[in-house]
Amino acid sequence: MEQEKKLFGFSKNVFFAGLVSFFMDVSSEMIYPLVPLFLVTVLGVNKSTIGLIEGIAESTASLLKAFSGWFSDRIGKRKGLMLAGYSISTLSRPVIALAGSWQQVLASRFIDRLGKGIRTAPRDAIIAESSDSTNLARSFSFHRSMDTLGAVVGPAIALVLLQRNNDYKLVFFGSMIPGVIAVLIIAAFIREKTQAPLPPAERPRLTLKHFDGKVRFFILIATLFALGNSSDVFLVLRAEQLGIPVMVIPAVYLMFNLVYSLTAIPAGIAADKFGKKRLILLGFVLFTALYYGFAVARSASEIWVLFALYGLFMGLTEGIQKAFLATIIPPDFKATAFGVYATAVGLAALPASLIGGLLWDSFSPSATFYFGASTAALSTLLFIILILSMKVRREPLAPTS
Repeated sequence: MEQEKKLFGFSKNVFFAGLVSFFMDVSSEMIYPLVPLFLVTVLGVNKSTIGLIEGIAESTASLLKAFSGWFSDRIGKRKGLMLAGYSISTLSRPVIALAGSWQQVLASRFIDRLGKGIRTAPRDAIIAESSDSTNLARSFSFHRSMDTLGAVVGPAIALVLLQRNNDYKLVFFGSMIPGVIAVLIIAAFIREKTQAPLPPAERPRLTLKHFDGKVRFFILIATLFALGNSSDVFLVLRAEQLGIPVMVIPAVYLMFNLVYSLTAIPAGIAADKFGKKRLILLGFVLFTALYYGFAVARSASEIWVLFALYGLFMGLTEGIQKAFLATIIPPDFKATAFGVYATAVGLAALPASLIGGLLWDSFSPSATFYFGASTAALSTLLFIILILSMKVRREPLAPTS
């Protein structure tokens, strides 16, 4: 069997999936850091409503992630669902560009996340199936790095357009162009392995019964962590509250994504070499500290440092958590597992953002971040318990010297 040619050390599917995410994130991140500012300064929306918008958009759409993953495993197809998901997200851009109320902004965010819900699990399954077991973390981290590099370019374009025209709608309409490019790359370059549909008796069901205790416990930990990880719009609002000018907000977000992008691949290489669990644990500890930092911050200079540390946290955990999950799930249920994981984490976004907004309005901005630091600390403790339990299970099987 002829070995597949690689591009920059990655399989073609992994490389082009990364390129797709680059262009889609250019599109998304031209908009995302501006949404809370648009809602507050143009539409006069309060923080609780912003939390509601983000929570509904993320959580409702996340219901599709498990279904999409299960459906992908059931029919043995990935590319079509991936193409549909990215196309739907691109079609959300004109909705926000024409929005005159917060309900229309909610509709745009929902459509965008709907597309994400459809595409995420099949795309992750393509990456896992196109990678060797020895470089899973590297492949997923490359994807996250490309995704986040797009999140560097997107705010940079938004910053230039705002400085020249100070027109939100121009940025929103312009974000369609990279989205269309992402869709065309999928159509032209992504290739999936042809798989015959499984016999009816062997087709996966949408249930957790396919997964053992360690998979379920890890999904529980990730969900608890997500409960305190409220929408990034609150980080943007905190930056503005502590003196970062509105026109500079895209630059802060650009810096965050630049750090994320630059650290993701080295973190993936380190995870493959030294262990995925260690990198995830380090990320959890870092998040606990930086959310505490957002709670007690008093100046704009502190915000710049905290956003840089947030980028480091994302580089250490985002792709590596998926790579770790890929090592503990049954091979026939990859897309289902990625879908269940994404759905569980995504569903936590609704209460996370609602709690974040209510704490901000009812108590103080700091309360939002104290809550996040507390749930992260508890998640860290539970992850340590998971690591120890996995070690105990292996020890009786280890050969004695």
